Amino acid sequence: MGIRDLLGEVASTYDRTAGSRKDVVGQQVLRGVASRTDLALPQGYKAEGHGGQTTPAATPWIGIFAEEGNKDPKRGLYLAYIFSADLKNVTLTLQQGITWLEERLGKGRAREEHLRHHAARLRRAVRRQERQGWVDEPELRDKAARPRAYEAASVIAKTYDTAALPSDVTLMEDLLVGIAFLQRVQEADRVWWLSDDADALEMSYEPEGHVSPAADPLADFHPKDSSDYVAEIKARQQVKRRTHEKLIEDFGAHIAERGYAPITRLQHPKDLVLRRQGEEEGGGQEWLVEAKAVRNGNPTAAVREALGQLYEYRHFLYREQAEPFLIGLFSEEIGVYAPYLEEQGIASVWRSDDGWGGSPQSRDWGMTTD
Repeated sequence: MGIRDLLGEVASTYDRTAGSRKDVVGQQVLRGVASRTDLALPQGYKAEGHGGQTTPAATPWIGIFAEEGNKDPKRGLYLAYIFSADLKNVTLTLQQGITWLEERLGKGRAREEHLRHHAARLRRAVRRQERQGWVDEPELRDKAARPRAYEAASVIAKTYDTAALPSDVTLMEDLLVGIAFLQRVQEADRVWWLSDDADALEMSYEPEGHVSPAADPLADFHPKDSSDYVAEIKARQQVKRRTHEKLIEDFGAHIAERGYAPITRLQHPKDLVLRRQGEEEGGGQEWLVEAKAVRNGNPTAAVREALGQLYEYRHFLYREQAEPFLIGLFSEEIGVYAPYLEEQGIASVWRSDDGWGGSPQSRDWGMTTD
């Protein structure tokens, strides 16, 4: 007995129409996975079977968890063998937890878009040449919300025909590769770029008029002072230009006209957060914006800094909420770096001669004037 026999047993006994009672054979097989000693899993890993509780699962699955790592499939990263709804295939997939996103994003398209967005970023931790035989997403062949979320949440996946499963040796080799991928992706997700921005919150902008905060999309937008200032550095004076703050101020005024609410109030150290106008905090998707001034026409340093800080803030400041979409905001066009950032899951917007230009994703969001 081993993984091959277990996968074959689930495929041959699971019956979604039979219910989820304890006396249902397929459910018994899945519930007994945790106590099996014949699976020969790598040391430090355990398996758990899932066939649904009150409602039978459309796509039953077996999770593979590190005993000392994440043990909660509702969030975090883990490996799973997920069966297609017709039981003709089973896929070993590196999964993101999906359940914890329901309260914030619901069970539909918004959650799927978020999961795919994050999966694309995580996938880059696995070099392309190492993914031979692996695909991005499985095909679970069911239109229910949970199977669709599993597809979207997949970082990498390897699918097998349940009628012709490979040997236990091959399955174990693939599982070891999956574990290596998991460890690498988890490490990439821990990247921390230290921030030296110690400025306190400044509120130097107030919208004109007497519009109520609830109706004013700029109510929580307070960009810092954009005037030049003098810094004392080693007994000499240096004039610095707050192009960073001016960039945020101008973009905030622009984006408010595009249906977004720009927010700087109580967001430190984040430069800027966007929400759809009329949506409260926690009620919808957020866009996290990192602004950078391009120096001497060379965007390299600005792009690198934006990339690092966006990853840092998303990882450490969004632990208890749905992760945001990421945007790099630049003082001028960044050329070939725009598609590069899109490959990293980051949209870009820049100041142009006649307004605001941007990458395809930012244009799709309606954030540009081109």
